[in-house]
Amino acid sequence: MIWFILRRSGAALIVLFLASVLIFLGIRALPGDPAVAMAGEEASPELVAAIRQEYGLDRPLPVQYASYVSETLQGNLGRSTQDKLPVGEILADRLPVTLELSFLAMLVAITIGVLAGIVAAVRRGRFADYVATGFGLVGLSIPHFWLGLLGILLFSVNLHWLPASGFVPFTEDPAGNLQRMVLPALVLGTGFAAVLMRQTRSAMLGALSADYVRTARSKGLPESKVVGVHALRNSLTTVVTVLGLQLGALISGAVVTEQIFVIPGFGKLTVDAVLTRNYPVIQAVVLVTVVGYVLVNLLVDIAYAYLNPRIRLSGGSHG
Repeated sequence: MIWFILRRSGAALIVLFLASVLIFLGIRALPGDPAVAMAGEEASPELVAAIRQEYGLDRPLPVQYASYVSETLQGNLGRSTQDKLPVGEILADRLPVTLELSFLAMLVAITIGVLAGIVAAVRRGRFADYVATGFGLVGLSIPHFWLGLLGILLFSVNLHWLPASGFVPFTEDPAGNLQRMVLPALVLGTGFAAVLMRQTRSAMLGALSADYVRTARSKGLPESKVVGVHALRNSLTTVVTVLGLQLGALISGAVVTEQIFVIPGFGKLTVDAVLTRNYPVIQAVVLVTVVGYVLVNLLVDIAYAYLNPRIRLSGGSHG
């Protein structure tokens, strides 16, 4: 198991290195001169040259990349071109908001999706299966922005149950924080719940028809134990894999959701940085996102190997 973790960690480091190169070159491949964008179209050539020198844009690309890697490893992500604040402080302020939203959305997705998938598999061909399958189809078809607007119209405007937008830190007002995060979490988690439901149902159907399940039933074990222990445990590998692969979709969905509900998180920060061409913030946001994605997939590989010992013995992965 240790060697498996070391191999996967080495592969993750290679991915992070390649990602850093692509991020560095991709930001500099954006159209327009970043120095001009920072100074303004009407700025004097002297001011543009001073900004280019301040941010090291006048140096060769290999030198810029070496400086970028060195500063990043020291925790220095640069300064925002808009308010001159350290980018690290901005990310530290915004990232917990998105992590909370993502955690609540994933909690919604796991609770609804896994339970619905189990029920659909156990009740295959019955009314509960059709309801769960219909929910999955609807959840996959409805865009986040439309569902968010519909949720605001129903729960905020008509019923007055939940706030329409805004954010309150959990440390300041736990009740107010949860009130404002419930609706965005439901909106963001519904689509992922649909994906989990379909994958859980498919994995459970395969497990319920396996020989070891038939053997367990022939021994007279209760159906709850057969489903909850034997079938579900062997289906969790699929669920864990889907959770890891859905991280990218969760981040992109958070961008839209945070814009709709005016949540000052990572997604809104990304949109604002792109609109203002705030290159240091864009670069840092993409880098942190990639690091998070790689780390989550590494944890998924480890969890997958733990649940399926054949993976770590063969040295493979879930793909």
